[in-house]
Amino acid sequence: MDIASIIGFVGGVGVLGFLIYDGGGVERYWSSHAAIVIFGGAVTATLIRFEMGAFLSSFPTAFKTCFGFGGKHSNPRDLIAEIAEMAAIVRKSGPVGLDKATPHDKFLAQGVRYVADGFDEAFIRETLERERDLNLHRLEMAAKVFRGIGDCAPAFGMIGTLIGMVQMFAEMSDPSKLGTFMAIALLATLYGAAVANFFFLPIADKITIKFGHEELNQTLVIDGVLSLRQGKSPAVVKEMLLAYLPEKHRAELVEAAA
Repeated sequence: MDIASIIGFVGGVGVLGFLIYDGGGVERYWSSHAAIVIFGGAVTATLIRFEMGAFLSSFPTAFKTCFGFGGKHSNPRDLIAEIAEMAAIVRKSGPVGLDKATPHDKFLAQGVRYVADGFDEAFIRETLERERDLNLHRLEMAAKVFRGIGDCAPAFGMIGTLIGMVQMFAEMSDPSKLGTFMAIALLATLYGAAVANFFFLPIADKITIKFGHEELNQTLVIDGVLSLRQGKSPAVVKEMLLAYLPEKHRAELVEAAA
């Protein structure tokens, strides 16, 4: 699970909850009219931007990304070390020796299975690259959907504020209604800013970060699997894949191997 996301959400809810409680309770900060304007407006505007399939699929993608239920995030250093170990197996026993290999990364396991089954290099490259590209496309679309909602929410908050102001000025003759309409106007702005900056935009950023991790890791795996198929030595495989690591981590991996 992604501890940072959990701490962020729980902490954010706790802070907002305390401020609302200290400021007079939930009833004072609740307006169904403002909520309808923000959530209804932001969602419908996003549906105009994107296809229904992309919109619906973005939510499970975001859930897996933020809470880590899609599997543990692979570390490039661990991937390189694991691929180098399998390169030693291939040098000793041939590709068939990988039949009993159990990589922790699902994408690596898929590639290793192709090598063990004797698929040719072109098939392995095309299949894994297609799998990577489709995975990255799903992440990219999910990030765009959440960023789209996050961009729309403050705008609809301003629209809700303007609607509340219009209603307030229309009822200037009845002072008893002015407070209600002013509250709606201010709460619309509050809702729009809160849901955008506390929920949708952070999730979009988290998905974008995962996009970068997945692109790096899966490209590394593709190069590593192709090296296994070509029967390269463990030293050559490790040296080639070290390019995916920062200088500091390269030295650490070399020292660990020594």
